[in-house]
Formats: sequence, structure tokens, C-alpha cells
Amino acid sequence: MTEPKKLFVKTYGCQMNVYDSQRMQDVLAPLGYQPVDSAEGADMVILNTCHIREKAAEKVFSDLGRVRKHKEAKEANGGDKMIVAVAGCVAQAEGAELMKREPMVDMVFGPQTYHRLPEMVARANRAVGRNRIVDTDFPAEEKFDHLPEQVSKQGYSAFLAIQEGCDKFCTFCVVPYTRGAEYSRPGADVIREAKQLVAHGTRELTLLGQNVNAYHGEAPNGGEWTLGRLLRELAEIDGLDRIRYTTSHPRDVDEDLISAHRDLKKLMPFLHLPVQAGGDRVLQAMNRKHTNADYRDIAARLKDACPDLALSSDFIVGFPGESDKDFEDTMEIVRDITFIQAFSFKYSPRPGTPASAMELQVPEKVKTERIMRLQALLAEQQLVFNQKSIGKEMDVLLERRGKYEGQLVGKSPYMQPVHVSGLPESALGQIVRLKITEALPNSLGGELVDATRNDQKSERNVA
Repeated sequence: MTEPKKLFVKTYGCQMNVYDSQRMQDVLAPLGYQPVDSAEGADMVILNTCHIREKAAEKVFSDLGRVRKHKEAKEANGGDKMIVAVAGCVAQAEGAELMKREPMVDMVFGPQTYHRLPEMVARANRAVGRNRIVDTDFPAEEKFDHLPEQVSKQGYSAFLAIQEGCDKFCTFCVVPYTRGAEYSRPGADVIREAKQLVAHGTRELTLLGQNVNAYHGEAPNGGEWTLGRLLRELAEIDGLDRIRYTTSHPRDVDEDLISAHRDLKKLMPFLHLPVQAGGDRVLQAMNRKHTNADYRDIAARLKDACPDLALSSDFIVGFPGESDKDFEDTMEIVRDITFIQAFSFKYSPRPGTPASAMELQVPEKVKTERIMRLQALLAEQQLVFNQKSIGKEMDVLLERRGKYEGQLVGKSPYMQPVHVSGLPESALGQIVRLKITEALPNSLGGELVDATRNDQKSERNVA
């Protein structure tokens, strides 16, 4: 019997990359590759990279230095060749530089070409000398058409990519250049994959896309499904108890989607809806194509449809030309709307983006002062929301063991980690009713109210 080959995949960045890494494992499984937890002794190492954060490429080169030591040790001891690959958005944007700076890298491929991994691996294995492979095309449709129909088990909560790419061209963002144009998967394919995941034990699905609510997939009987229609179809799947989606753009929130938040009990009352900034002048410079007033109106309509809905957001502080007044507009919209979670960053230029060439770059000291003020306000809002949860009852999906003996950790409908003691490990994968007894800045503690529930009652979960 042939020994299985060891595959180590390190995932950087966004949830889409987590999904892609899982699908890479599915693609390579027929070749005998099985995932392992370390690069040491691996037959293949894939670094699935993200280009959103500052100095993303440098972090990849740092990790490649550590991988090089494992590769040299494996091959020096008479072991088989270790194939080293760099995938994802850094590979897409800087593939030539990666090959130039790191000779031990065997393969560089973008986020739209990993369905061709078997061919790439075959070429790398049969090569005489160095046969380095670069594949950074943009065939999004082809990729999804050629991925294995069968998906492997992901867990009680799983990701499912339904949309890729971006046509928005925000001036600070590299995604249109690394992920390509917007593409939506056919509705039938999404439903089939969702049913497979549920059959493997998944109870919660998070639908993924760079602009997920721009989804316009082909309907099974012709025409198109919006995201709202797709959500309604998914809600009919027996055994699927919770549905989420991310990341959304304010421009693509339509009435169909808002009504889904009103009508679907399985759709969690939590939405990540990035505003990025509060000042209209900055929003225009970012090419967001929504205003402060637009965002406020969308938030109000969503909360009117689903009064329990809570929002999270993204913020960029110190965008070129941002004045004190512009920043105060950001602080004001945060105070008025309130966000229970948020990602906030100081602006840093991304090579090749329009904003990187803009004048009036904000001094680093000013950006630091502003981000500290914003993050303090956001942290206060998150803690207040958590503290207001004390005494309420929530349905919590138990997903993993906790730090302490006899402790399990789950996820509230609002994405808060919730820990509970005194339940057996057999409760993992169950949705249990907990009364919240403790609130920390980033998590909650609870105690059991009812026996494990397997019904599909409302998870609007504020009793």
C-alpha cells in the first residue's frame, strides 16, 4: 500500500482563503496527499497568501525562510523532494518577484488556478532539474467548473464560496487586480455543495465573496438568483440551522436582501457591512460610491426589518486627504450606529492602486492618534454590547473544547465566542440554550438553560 503524502497548507488573511485552502486539499486528495500540521517532513508545502495587509509579501518571504530549512533537511537526509508553492493574492500580484527572490519555490499560482494543481504537481515531479511553474490567469468560471464535486468534511461551521472578484475598484484596494472581475457561481452548484456539507455534519454555513451581496448566480431553471433568493433556497435545507454571509458592500444591499433578514429565522442577526470612513469627501476619494447618509439609511432599513440585527464594519483611518473634520465624521457615525465588532487599520499604500499615488498623505503620527481614538470607541461599544448580554438567553452552536477541563466553546448568533462548563464532549455540534452569566471584552460565559435543542425554532435569541 502506498504511503500517503504529507501536505501542509498555511493560510493567511481572509475567510475566502480558508475556503480556498480547504478546496486545495480536496483537489490534491486523489493524488494521495493528506493534510498535516507542520511543514517539517512534508512532501508539499503551500503558503496561501493574502495581499490586503501591509507588508504582506515580506511576511511570506519570512515564512519561506523557515520552510527552506525544512526542505533542505528533508532532501539532505535522502528524503523525497519537498514541493514548495506560493498561492493566493501575493502570488497573483508579485509572482515574478517571488520567483526571483526565492529560488527554492517550485510553484506560484493565483487564487483562480488552484484547480490545476494536479497538473502542476505532475510537472514539478517529473521535471529534470528546475521546472518552475507560474500560473496566474483569471479563469474564475473554469476553476469552479473543475473543482471536485465532492467536498470534504469541514466541521459544524463551514465556509462556502458563492462569489469571487470585484468590479468596484475602491482606490485603496488590490482585490480587483488579484481576484479578477466579479463572478457568481450557479445556484444549483451552491445548493449541491451546501447539502454535501450538511451531510458531513455542518450546521452553520457562511457564504463567502469579495462582494457577496453582488451575487447574481444562474438559476436552475433560467434567469438569475439574487443573494436574497439564494438565502431563501438554502433555508429550505434540512439540517442547516444557521446561515451567514460576508463580505457585503453597501451599494449591493437591495430590498430582496433586507426582506430576507426579516423573514428567515435561519439567517443570523449579524451583518458585516464595511463603511470604511464617515466623511463624504473621503468616501468619494475612495470610490466607495455611497455616502454617509446612504450608509445610515441602509443600516436603519436593515434594523427596521430585523430589530435584533447588529452590525460590524471595516474602517480605514488616515486615507490621503483625510481632515480632522472627515475623521470626526467617522467617529460620529460610529457613535450613532454602534458596531459590536470592527476591523480598523491605518491607511498604508498598496502598490499599483490609485490611492498610493494620491497627494496629501496623512502623517504617521496623525494616523496613529486617530486610530487609537477610533479603536478605543469601538472596543467600548463591543464591551457594552457583551455586558448587555448578561442575563439574556442565546442559542449557541458548540464547536470545540475550551482552555479548561470540562469546558466547551461555541458561537452565539452575533459571532461572540461563548464558553460553558459541565457539558459532555458529545454535546459538540449541538445548538444549546444558554443563559449568559459573564461578559468579557471578546467573549461570553453561560450556563445551560434547556436540554440540547435540535429543532429549527427562531434563533433571534434575545429572550
